[in-house]
Amino acid sequence: MTSIIDATPSQTSPVAPNPARVLVCRGCGTEYPLIAQHACYECFGPLEVGYDAATLARVTRADIEAGPQNLWRYAALLPAGQDPTTRVTLNPGLTPLVPAAGLAAELGIRAPLWVKDDSANPTHSFKDRVVSVALTAARGLGFTRFACASTGNLANSVAAHAARAGVPSIVFIPGDLEQGKVVTTAVYGGDVVAIDGSYDDVNRLCGELVETDEFEDTAFVNVNVRPYYAEGSKTLGYEVAEQLGWRIPEQVVIPMASGELLTKIDKAFSELVEIGLVEAPANGWKVFGAQSAGCNPIAVALHGDTDVITPVRPTGIAKSLNIGDPAAGLYALEAVRRTGGWMDYADDDEIRAAIRQLARTTGVFAETAGGVTVAVLGKLVASGRLDPDAETVVYNTGEGLKTLDAVAAQVGPTYRVKPSLRAARDAGLLG
Repeated sequence: MTSIIDATPSQTSPVAPNPARVLVCRGCGTEYPLIAQHACYECFGPLEVGYDAATLARVTRADIEAGPQNLWRYAALLPAGQDPTTRVTLNPGLTPLVPAAGLAAELGIRAPLWVKDDSANPTHSFKDRVVSVALTAARGLGFTRFACASTGNLANSVAAHAARAGVPSIVFIPGDLEQGKVVTTAVYGGDVVAIDGSYDDVNRLCGELVETDEFEDTAFVNVNVRPYYAEGSKTLGYEVAEQLGWRIPEQVVIPMASGELLTKIDKAFSELVEIGLVEAPANGWKVFGAQSAGCNPIAVALHGDTDVITPVRPTGIAKSLNIGDPAAGLYALEAVRRTGGWMDYADDDEIRAAIRQLARTTGVFAETAGGVTVAVLGKLVASGRLDPDAETVVYNTGEGLKTLDAVAAQVGPTYRVKPSLRAARDAGLLG
């Protein structure tokens, strides 16, 4: 099996120790070895990676800054990939942190506003981060086929990583997925299985398949190796802090599907403070969540001041956020409440308008999830929930070219003229 090596001078440096110690239940605290397991046998709660505090504490800014120009500069803070020769990766990360002064002015934000633009990753979404970490761990655990349940971006990334590594892949998607995301998955040559149902139906099937003998050698990145997969999202927190000069922003606005991305960015900030790489803002940081009105069970629970997250059948154009039964919803609620943030949601028209506003003011063309985040940012400012005088980062997690249908009917040529100077003048192009 081909190893994927990050061809940078840093790979000749000594291999950092793996700081991962155990898998630990987020519900009851029961610990398990670092194996392929995602749920607790005691309470059925989700598992996450637990780290050795002393190992993490030895990591310095200089160590990170000397690393490769991708997410593996944070390998000493991750559960896999410390040895570059073991990595299954497209080397994502270090995506642009875009100043958004024009957007800030339109929304009435006076402090610096930034867009963390993860559409610059190899398959044009943040999923390259989680997949690189998950599949590196999966290879170490002996899996020989890669798989996932996906609303699109994850399928793109798993198929591409598998192609680069020379490993077979099989991805499962809802049958009504955007055509752009189907094409940008199928082109890599792995198996693509379209399911007649929602993402939650797809995920349920994958949860059953992983228990069968036929799939015992298959790593489902968001099922049996999910604890490792989720840790890849932390790099979005690490990077923002480093790109801001080792400073945590006072406010972040994050799109939510399962809610896990939000919890892991918050976890990344906490880890950086705990190991002494940054200082927390004087008043801490606030975490804000953004959902589509067509799939907003976490935000609805927050608005209703309850921990009961009622599953929904998703609708609307923001299909990458359409997880009606969000696995990390409770933990997203906890993070938002603890930090003093909030959640809101946007309907399809608001999403379309926000996609165009972001593109017009910053030159960033976001997919529908990014439109959700920017639309919610505007609502948070208007409602007084988000402080316009506090530095804020919003996360765009994917590329607008994947969801062209969302705005295709609203944009196009502003003029149509014949190829002559007279026609150009008659159309008003010459004043």
